[in-house]
Amino acid sequence: VNVWNQCASHLMGFETDDVMGAHLVSRFITDDYKVSVQNVFTKALVGVETSNFEFPLVTKDGARVQILLNATTRRDEQNRVIGVVGIGQDITARINQEQEYARLIDAANAPIFGIDVEGSVNVWNQCAIRLTGFDAGDVMGKHLVNEFITDDYKDSVQGVFTKALNGEETANFEFPLVTKAGTRVQVLLNATTRRDEKNRVIGVVGIGQDITARMAQEQEYARLIDTANAPIFGIDSNGLVNVWNRNASNLTGFSSEDVMGRHLVNEFITDDYKERVQAVFRNALNGVETANFEFPLVTKMGTRVEVLLNATTRRDAQNRVTGVVGIGQDITARIAQEQEYSRLIETANAPIFGIDRDGRVNVWNTCASNLTGFGVAEVKGRHLVDDFITPQYKSSVQDVFSKALSGVETANFEFPLVTKAGKSVEILLNATTRRDERDLIIGVVGIGQDITARMNQEQEYARLIDAANAPIFGIDVEGSVNVWNQC
Repeated sequence: VNVWNQCASHLMGFETDDVMGAHLVSRFITDDYKVSVQNVFTKALVGVETSNFEFPLVTKDGARVQILLNATTRRDEQNRVIGVVGIGQDITARINQEQEYARLIDAANAPIFGIDVEGSVNVWNQCAIRLTGFDAGDVMGKHLVNEFITDDYKDSVQGVFTKALNGEETANFEFPLVTKAGTRVQVLLNATTRRDEKNRVIGVVGIGQDITARMAQEQEYARLIDTANAPIFGIDSNGLVNVWNRNASNLTGFSSEDVMGRHLVNEFITDDYKERVQAVFRNALNGVETANFEFPLVTKMGTRVEVLLNATTRRDAQNRVTGVVGIGQDITARIAQEQEYSRLIETANAPIFGIDRDGRVNVWNTCASNLTGFGVAEVKGRHLVDDFITPQYKSSVQDVFSKALSGVETANFEFPLVTKAGKSVEILLNATTRRDERDLIIGVVGIGQDITARMNQEQEYARLIDAANAPIFGIDVEGSVNVWNQC
C-alpha cells in the first residue's frame, strides 16, 4: 500500500500509518477473495485494467465491507508501470438491499421468474418451484419459451418478452406454463424490463399469479350460463354483444356467431323500445342495476319475443365496470295470456272493476262504463269509494275492500254505484284479492252483476203482496212469521 485516503480510513478504521507498506491482499482481503483480487491487481500491473470488480475488505473491527472497484494502472512520466490505483465505492448497503430483495423475491407468495437478453432463465423463486415442480437447478440457463411454454402460446409469450426487452412492458398477460408432471398451470403475468445501474436492458422479470383455479371456476360459470334454462346475454361497455347463451339462440334463432360483436340495442331491439333499453344498459354501466324490465327482442324470423330482464353490472377483478349481463325470462306466452285475460275482462257481460292498494281505480271494463256512464279515462286513478259510492254505503264498501286487501274475500255483497247521471245502480259484488307473481297483494278486483232491475222487481212483488185483497202470510224454515200483509 502506498495510497490510502481519508475515506478509506473512515471506511476501514485503519489510519494511513496502519496500512502504508503493508501487503493489501495478504492483510486486508478475505481468504475467499485473495486469488481473484490478486489477479485483478496482477492484470493492472501489466496494463490490463478492470472496472466494476466487487470484493470484500476486512475492517479493523473484523467486519466485511463490500467494495466495487475500478483498478487503474499507475505509470510514471516515462509511461512505466509503477503500481495500481483502486477507486472504489462502498456497496455494502446496496448489496445488503439486493440480498433483501432477493430474499423477498424468493419467498414471495407469487411465482417470479426472470430471463436474460437471450431468453434463458436466471430467476426462479420458491413459489415458481412449488407451482411447476421444477426446482432452480432444473431451469436455470434454459430457454424459458422453448422449453416451458406450450406450443400454442410460444409466439405470443415470446412477443411479450421481446417487447419487454425493448422497454415496452406488458401487464395482465395470461399464458400456460408446463409443469414437471406435464400438466398446464395458467399464469397471469406482469412482464417488467430489467435494467442495470446504467439503465441498460439486461433481461425481463415476470411477476405472476396462479389463476388456474380461477379460470376453472370461470369456465364452470361459462358452462352454467351457456346451459341455463333462461336466455342470458351480455354486452361490453360499448354495447356490443359478448355473451349469448344457447337459450338465447333457441329463443331468437340467432346463433352466438350471428350476434357476437354486434350492437344489441341498434340491431336486435324494436324501434319503440330502443331508448328505454339503452337507458337500462346505461344505468347498469354506471352501477345502477334494473330488475324486472320488460322489452321485446327481434328474432331471426322477424317476430317479437317478450323478455323480462334483470340487468346486472359486470365488473373485473379490480371492480371496474366492464359491461352488463342480462338474465331474462321468455314471457311471450305469459303476456299473450295476460292480454287474453284483459280482453275477456274488457268484453265480459258483467261490470268488472279493480282498485290498487290505495283504493284507486286501475281496472274498469266496457260493461262498467256502459252501466255507469263513466268512461275509463274518467275513473282511472280516482278513489272508488270516495267518488262513486253513495254516502250511506261508503263505510261498508270500504270494509269489504279492506278485508280483500288483507286476503279475506267477500261474495254476494250488495251496494249501489252512482252513475254519471247521478242515479244509483245496484251491484251484487264478488270482491277478489289481486296478487302479483310473488303472491304479494296488489289490489282488489270486483266482479259484479247489475241487480237494479231484479231489486225493482222484488220491491214490486213486495208491494203487490202487501196490497193484495187477500190475507197473505209467510213463515221461515223454523216456522216463524216473516210475511204478514195488510189484508
